[in-house]
Order: sequence, then C-alpha cells, then structure tokens
Amino acid sequence: MKIFIWSLVTIAVAVGLLWGLKQESVQTGVVTIDSHLYDTFAQCIKDSGAKFYGASWCPHCHDQKTEFGDSAKLLPYIECATADNQGQTQICKDKGITGYPTWIFKDGSQLSGKLEMDVLAEKTSCSLPAGVATSTNGIQ
Repeated sequence: MKIFIWSLVTIAVAVGLLWGLKQESVQTGVVTIDSHLYDTFAQCIKDSGAKFYGASWCPHCHDQKTEFGDSAKLLPYIECATADNQGQTQICKDKGITGYPTWIFKDGSQLSGKLEMDVLAEKTSCSLPAGVATSTNGIQ
C-alpha cells in the first residue's frame, strides 16, 4: 500500500512540475520552435549571394541571428568588429559598411537594420518555411 501511495505522490509531483513549466513558458512568452526550421531558408540566402555584415557587440545583429535559431550558422555572416571591438575589419571598410546589421544583396542593393524574414525572402528569392508568419512592413 505504501508503494502505491508513493507512486501516486511521485506522479502528482511530476505532473505538477510539468504543468508549472508550461505555465511559466506561457507567462514569459517563451516559444519553442524547431531549432533547424530555417536551415533551408538560411542556406538559400547564402546561395543567393547576399551578405550579412554585423558586429559581435551589435544587439540588432544578435536579434537577427537569434530569429534564425541554430540555422544562423548557415547565414552569410561577416564579422566587422575587430578582435578588441575597437575598430572595423578591412573587408567592412572596403564595402563601406557604416551601420549594423547591413545586408548587401546580389543585385548590389543594400538594407540596414534587422530585416523581417519576408523581406529577406523577397530580396533573395528564397522561400520561407511553411507556416512562418510574414510581416506587414514589406521592404523599406
């Protein structure tokens, strides 16, 4: 009988913990997505000839990468900050990069700031993953 009661208590505690974690993620707005959802999209962006210039200290660059999850490693990212974060790398100077992030596309056009996924899709002719919401902003 004691084993039965302890089993019920253990199950109740486990269910309570799981429910509490679910409530926490709802309250904090944490959304769990497939960490590789954007792999094909990020690879297509890279294959399109687009370049993503950023700096390690740049919060908007960080936000842009975070939106891609684990797929960010596939993006055509070019670091512009020097190792000491006190200057700019020569490649970024040569490209005339003055703000971060800056995207340069194959057609030579350039957009600065964190870009919405649908803007990146339009500029690179890459398809967004199925079910990914698009912004209402369009290309700026």
